[in-house]
Order: sequence, then structure tokens, then C-alpha cells
Amino acid sequence: MKITYSTERLSLEKLSDNDADFILELVNTAGWLKFIGDRNVKTKANALAYIQKINANANIIYWVVRLYDTLAPIGIVTLIKRDYLDHHDIGFAFLPQYAKQGFAYEATHTVLQDLLIDKKHKTILASTITDNESYIQLLTKLGFVFSKELKIGNDELYLFSITKD
Repeated sequence: MKITYSTERLSLEKLSDNDADFILELVNTAGWLKFIGDRNVKTKANALAYIQKINANANIIYWVVRLYDTLAPIGIVTLIKRDYLDHHDIGFAFLPQYAKQGFAYEATHTVLQDLLIDKKHKTILASTITDNESYIQLLTKLGFVFSKELKIGNDELYLFSITKD
């Protein structure tokens, strides 16, 4: 698995302390709060602590997705090994002004294709709350198939998977 990726329109690199302003904005968007949840990141100092906590956990990788020409951060792709799942869970979140432009598909597809050639990532999972319709549509477009429903705490989740033969 790579630390950086690039496409014609995007560059992806590992989340760093320099991304605190962007993370502060992203985790407080309406979509993040509704579909992912409030992470109580209300200041730049909170964002920096959040980034450092993510980067200190060997089971979590966040790639910041940037526009290739300006390097402006527009979203993230994540890979998390959750305790309650057998395989890594891929995810994505983008600033609302960059939605519906193919960026989430492009970035996630790029990372996913690299992961699936790695023998330790023959299966990748993706989970979402049950009413996140646009997320579910994008997972389907990426080739994920519905696996099952999960109840984690108070959350009802749909679990999707993709396996490299």
C-alpha cells in the first residue's frame, strides 16, 4: 500500500499536522455530522489532536485528497481496521462543494485498486449507516456488494465488501 497516490485531477497523501484547518472544516460539515458523527473537534487545537490520534494508531490511515493543480484539500479516503470487522474498512468524506463531481469515486477507486493487489487486502469492507443513500450508490459503483446489517452500539449499519479473486 502506498503513502501517496495521484490521478489526472487529484493527489492523495497521508494526513499530517499541516491539515488541521482542513480537518476542522471537514468534520464539522453537515454531512460528516449526520453520517459519521460529531468528533467534538471545535478548534484548530482539537483538529491537531485529532490528527495526531489518528496518525498514532497503526490501524488507521487517512489520505487527504487534494486538487492536483492547486493542492487544495477537498476530502479524505480512510482505511481502518475496526475491532468488530474481519477486514479493513475503506471510507471517504468530502467537503460539500466538491460533491457530485466524481472526486470521491476517483480517489477511492485509486486507493482500492492498489489495496486489492496486496495479498493481505484480498477483501475490503465498507460500512455506512443505513440511510446514507449517496454513499451506498458510490460503494455499488466501486464494485462493493451488500454483505449484511450490523448493529454497533446504537447504530444500524450496512456492511459492504469487495474481494479480489
